[in-house]
Amino acid sequence: MVVLNKIYTRTGDGGDTALSDGSRVAKHDPRVEAYGTVDELNATLGLCRLHATDEMAQRLSVIQNDLFDLGADLSRPDMAADADAPYPVLRIVQAQVDRLETEIDTMNAALSPLRSFVLPGGSALSAHLHLSRTVCRRAERRATELSAQADANPAAVRYLNRLSDWLFVASRVANDQGAGDVLWVPGASR
Repeated sequence: MVVLNKIYTRTGDGGDTALSDGSRVAKHDPRVEAYGTVDELNATLGLCRLHATDEMAQRLSVIQNDLFDLGADLSRPDMAADADAPYPVLRIVQAQVDRLETEIDTMNAALSPLRSFVLPGGSALSAHLHLSRTVCRRAERRATELSAQADANPAAVRYLNRLSDWLFVASRVANDQGAGDVLWVPGASR
């Protein structure tokens, strides 16, 4: 259980921060960049929920909770030490990735196939979902950069990859099941 009695601690005033295992790193460390971008993604999903129907809002709520799990996962280095931790370590698991895939397949089944790339836009929800998709792609780039340099959970990277696909399909659902998609017309403004 998390207890936050005091919000500021002054411990980061020198430009470093604590990871979940207690170690300290620079605030620009690739691990902090990765989970910080996941936090930014979570904030954009909060904006999406303002425009979502009850069902979509519920799905986004589950994803937001997953993203806190993901941030906790990325903030803990050295997966080999998980078994020795004094508390259960929170890691993204394959079942969370599988759930996204199932939801993508369900949403996509009702959509007509695309014949062009989709421009971000249409409904307010769709535009916000596209913004979230691009932030998700950046979070994925940060997570893959981290995994190239240090220990990172491969399921966390898979989750971000699948989530960006989920957000794309959800943006089409939010555009009247794709009927309101704004399609790219190559060279239209030449």
